[in-house]
Amino acid sequence: MELIIPASVRAEHEALYRELAAATREAGRIGEAARAVAELLQPHFITEESLALPPLALLAPLARGERISGASAVTAMTDKLRGELPRLFAEHRAIAAAAQKLAEAAKGSGDGTHLGLAEKIASHARAEEEVFYPAAILVGEYLKAAL
Repeated sequence: MELIIPASVRAEHEALYRELAAATREAGRIGEAARAVAELLQPHFITEESLALPPLALLAPLARGERISGASAVTAMTDKLRGELPRLFAEHRAIAAAAQKLAEAAKGSGDGTHLGLAEKIASHARAEEEVFYPAAILVGEYLKAAL
């Protein structure tokens, strides 16, 4: 079974990255801070999109009571995700610190757009920690229990 990241989650990642990419082209402190965030966020998103987000594709089918094929591949992914949580959380802390510098640069120049971007990045990381990662792990645990 091919796991396709839910469109809403993928769209959020793409929107954040587009906004951040635009910010990296800015001059001065904003551009510097945005480039620092992008340097951390790009590899983090790659990890998430290969490990943490694909299991979310099964939430709706599982809620409908559908039978899932390829469960062992999914549980292997979610087990790996569980092991990677400390690293992902550490990356979030580093991203949040870099986003804070972007927020400070934006505040200093009266730039509400980039301040909003910094806030979106921080909020997105919280949603991943509070909802996405636990939901992905629960998908794996549910599949193990169903086997």
